[in-house]
Amino acid sequence: MINVVIIDYGSGNLRSAAKAFERALSDISPSAKVTVSSEAAALTKASHIVLPGVGAFGDCRAGLDAVPDMVGALERQVVEGGKPFLGICVGMQLMAGRGIEHGTHAGLGWIGGEVVPLAPNDPALKIPHMGWNELSFCRDHPATKNLGNGEHVYFVHGYHMECTNQADVLATTDYGGPVTAMVARDNMIGTQFHPEKSQEAGLEFINGFLRWRP
Repeated sequence: MINVVIIDYGSGNLRSAAKAFERALSDISPSAKVTVSSEAAALTKASHIVLPGVGAFGDCRAGLDAVPDMVGALERQVVEGGKPFLGICVGMQLMAGRGIEHGTHAGLGWIGGEVVPLAPNDPALKIPHMGWNELSFCRDHPATKNLGNGEHVYFVHGYHMECTNQADVLATTDYGGPVTAMVARDNMIGTQFHPEKSQEAGLEFINGFLRWRP
């Protein structure tokens, strides 16, 4: 049975994310379940794990560290257990080795690289990058097989991930230069954009993530 656990660590648009996953699941399985939880133990029963995130990198990492055993549970269930994992916005950024926002903060280290400020080559472009923008895919992935280049999705961010290995970049967007929009490696995938705010394209991605069997 599909049991999606969305981690509540004091950061993230949890209600909108849960509703988007519930809507996507209604097309897949009537017995599927979405749980929003701040308990590390909930991850043991999850089939899919979602880490949202809104705010500063360091604050989000501190919030995650403050939940007893949550980082350890993520390591056991995602890295060792191979469960499908989705990081959204800062949840994706936390997959990196470190973030440079109001100081330097350690990430989870699942994707080589660091989270750095956006630096568009057009001074007219405002920071944060906020609004709809197009995806440009770097490669194929089972979770995005029903999405194509030019798909519009919704962003709200002032930082992005620079990956050490470009093979980890799944998609980019153009905001005064290429910006990492999606990363993927093994059983892990991350979106800088918010699928729960991206209407039909976002639901299509969530549907693909839920059907993905890494």
